[in-house]
Amino acid sequence: MAIALWLNVDGKGVIPTLQEAVERLDGAEGELVLDFVTVCRIDSMALRAMEGLATIADQKAVKVVLRDVNVDVYKVLKLVKLARRFSFSNSNHDRRTTKLEGRHAEPSAK
Repeated sequence: MAIALWLNVDGKGVIPTLQEAVERLDGAEGELVLDFVTVCRIDSMALRAMEGLATIADQKAVKVVLRDVNVDVYKVLKLVKLARRFSFSNSNHDRRTTKLEGRHAEPSAK
């Protein structure tokens, strides 16, 4: 079983961590986990860096998992159509990677 490469993303320095992630993709052995727990917002430069990371990860067949993504950051990723290029996990659950899907609550039948 391959061990995923794990990087903590600093909320004040998203781009340098994403650049490091790109540099370390060769050693990721199939999966790269980026912990976004301290990231509250991302700017357009970080979005471009994330798009570049996703493209290179696709070329190298590496799955990129974004862990503990803030809801507002997720909404931005969804809006610019980057969310579908990543998997998402939440530390409130066990360590298995789960895909976050945008589903709306169905009205209850009475």
